[in-house]
Amino acid sequence: MTTKQPPHHNTLTCYTRYNCRLPECVARKQRWVEERDAAIKAGTWQPHVDAAPVRHHITQLLAAGLLQERIAALAEVPHQTIADFIGGVRGRGIRHRTSPEIAARILAIDPDTATSVRVDATGARRRVQALVAIGWPLTYISTRSGLYSKRVDQILRSEIIRIETQQRISDGYDTLRSLKPELQGVPKHKARHARRRAAEARWAPPKYWDQFPGAIDDPHFTPEYGRTRAELLAEEASFLMGAGLTADDVAPRLGISRGYLLELLRRDDLQQAA
Repeated sequence: MTTKQPPHHNTLTCYTRYNCRLPECVARKQRWVEERDAAIKAGTWQPHVDAAPVRHHITQLLAAGLLQERIAALAEVPHQTIADFIGGVRGRGIRHRTSPEIAARILAIDPDTATSVRVDATGARRRVQALVAIGWPLTYISTRSGLYSKRVDQILRSEIIRIETQQRISDGYDTLRSLKPELQGVPKHKARHARRRAAEARWAPPKYWDQFPGAIDDPHFTPEYGRTRAELLAEEASFLMGAGLTADDVAPRLGISRGYLLELLRRDDLQQAA
């Protein structure tokens, strides 16, 4: 009789594989035997069902932002069970058959109600952008943060995300920001492409955000990284003139001539049109 401790006590695994004999686990096994015998007698016994619908549903849940750990907790199954459906563990094949009970538990998870806590995505989005600025491609940020491979790309277009996703991005950011991508398996050309993308979009790197404690999560903070003095003056002038001031009022307030102010506004209009 093995002395190895089972990882969980919410399926039959602890009884069948680890010889667990806790009263509640013995009772669970007995109920299963009784239900099996009754189903066999009625001709409805189905020990296993096709796992394809379950795998497809798990993929949808991951795309919606749920983590494997969260799916496992909601279905009340071990994390390894979820991983086996999508082949996420080296050396283990993809599960093609499963029990009706496990299938029903996973298929019952609704991505819209699985997590009620949602938060502003500003901080997560800026952390992703900062990592791209130092050479981390999006897919690497996703996998290193324990997320679905395309989830980070979705975050860049999201306004609201689940709190679990925010925490994963924050943890990934804290780890990756001090590592050089090329020394962590990222091909040099992909790292260069990531940096070039960030430069063109003017995404601030971690060092910029370090100057403003708490600003990375503040949606009201407007980063000025990569912006010229002329662009900042034009933005301020547009704001003031939008509030009713004239060019003659705004120019001395900004410490520039009226002619230069009009030139800045003309450039800004051309840039926005382009």
